[in-house]
Amino acid sequence: MSGLLGKKLGMSSVYTDAGDRVPVTAIEVGPCKVVRVRSVDKDGFSSLQIGFGSKKEKNIRKPDLGYFKKNNVEPCAHLKEFRFPAGNDYKVGDEIKADFFAEGEMIKVRGTSKGKGFQGVMRRHGFGGVGGTTHGQSDRLRAPGSIGASSYPSRVFKGQKMAGRMGGDSVTVSNLKVIKVFPDKNIILVKGAVPGAVNSIVQLLKKQVG
Repeated sequence: MSGLLGKKLGMSSVYTDAGDRVPVTAIEVGPCKVVRVRSVDKDGFSSLQIGFGSKKEKNIRKPDLGYFKKNNVEPCAHLKEFRFPAGNDYKVGDEIKADFFAEGEMIKVRGTSKGKGFQGVMRRHGFGGVGGTTHGQSDRLRAPGSIGASSYPSRVFKGQKMAGRMGGDSVTVSNLKVIKVFPDKNIILVKGAVPGAVNSIVQLLKKQVG
């Protein structure tokens, strides 16, 4: 899967020629810079290291700054390596823009879901709660209930659904259709929702033959 980095801008909706309303997510895709090129002859596989966003030199660690200067590329805020077909014509310093994707094709979008912090079992797992809402049961309404396994084996099984940290996970959504591409603005519209908060960095993956 080759791909690019982008920034989630938010959600909106568009209308098709048939008059159907389609929910879409706007994603700023690039311009992404090629920071490093790996080839089959030298590295055993073909890939491109993609940089997205800008960052001031004073905010970059010296080893990273030396890496960018060695490749004669302006410092990037985000780096990610993607597999690309062997024999591609990309070189260090090239820019890949939103027209890398075509309208109508299906892609994957990977991002980090919104962090919800420490949550109880009702929100995290959809539990119904314990007891009724009256007759002095107010202190147990959102409790998980019994978690043990009686006298045998007298322990809590691994994987038991309990309260804990929710969100902040790497989530990949497949089969998202590219509705519209705006090459001049480096923005694409993808049907449906993608993981992550507004202005978060996402990976856009497409399958290429090669």
